Amino acid sequence: MIVILYIAALVAAIGFLVLCIGLAMTLSSLKKTMDNVANIMAGIEGQMEGITRETTSLLEKTNMLAEDIQGKSQQLNSVVTAVKGFGESVSGLSDSVKHITTSINTNVSKNSDQIAQVIQWSNAFIGIRDKLKKQKATETETIYEEVPKKHKRK
Repeated sequence: MIVILYIAALVAAIGFLVLCIGLAMTLSSLKKTMDNVANIMAGIEGQMEGITRETTSLLEKTNMLAEDIQGKSQQLNSVVTAVKGFGESVSGLSDSVKHITTSINTNVSKNSDQIAQVIQWSNAFIGIRDKLKKQKATETETIYEEVPKKHKRK
């Protein structure tokens, strides 16, 4: 019976040895995995530093662009204000011209009889003037014709 105990102890020792060897192999494999994870994490950390630098650079450029856009927007606002003022001036000028045209049309309508009368008097005056010119020209011709006749008699 003692032999059975020794055999049982030997089997238990062999089992414990197999368990320890298996555990050692598992821990060795786990160590390799953990080393790989540590290397990957170091690579990720390096990449994150690069991403952080690029992000910082992009943020700086974005801020510069935002400031530039804001400055240009303010300049554009002044241009828009100037164009608006010009439009208002043109509108005011258009209203003034419209008012003057309306005033002229109203005055012409009110004074159309007087204007027609002035035109008639002008035509009459021009007719009288033309008749006087013809009459004066005829008298001048008559005088010039008589003058040479007088010279011949002398």
